[in-house]
Amino acid sequence: MAWVVAVVLLAEALGVAALNWIMGTLVDAQNMSLAGLDPDAMSMSSKIGGIVFGLYFALCALVALLVAVRDRQPAGLGRVLLISAAVVHGLLAAAAWALIGLPQFLFMVVMLGLIVLLLVTYDGQREPAAAAPLDTPGPGGSEEPEDFPRAGGSPLTPPAAPTTP
Repeated sequence: MAWVVAVVLLAEALGVAALNWIMGTLVDAQNMSLAGLDPDAMSMSSKIGGIVFGLYFALCALVALLVAVRDRQPAGLGRVLLISAAVVHGLLAAAAWALIGLPQFLFMVVMLGLIVLLLVTYDGQREPAAAAPLDTPGPGGSEEPEDFPRAGGSPLTPPAAPTTP
């Protein structure tokens, strides 16, 4: 599943960057203005915004790819990036529902769901089936006394006090 999230986030990064770049180029070519704003500033801000959001989604795709390759859940900054991407997709879904339409809303909701599933249900760190836990007794049972210190014990428990006969 992490592979799917990585591929779709990378495609979305390229799509967002290309769409904003095209919009900036169109604004610049037609010399459009909105409420007296400078057309060059609008064009440049659209292009910069497209690059920033494209890099952001590409970085999120890289985190999802690392999750897939390492077979572990995201941690630290990667987890924060994916959580923020989920929040961004939720906000974009609300805006898409209100302004654009149902297909765009559904795409954003599906992306939100994929990211949340990656964060919540990823079952990384699978144990091999042949490996047995360290503190289970062998086939003959445990031959050690009950108070014998085990190798897997807590480092905070003091050793057993010596007893005098």
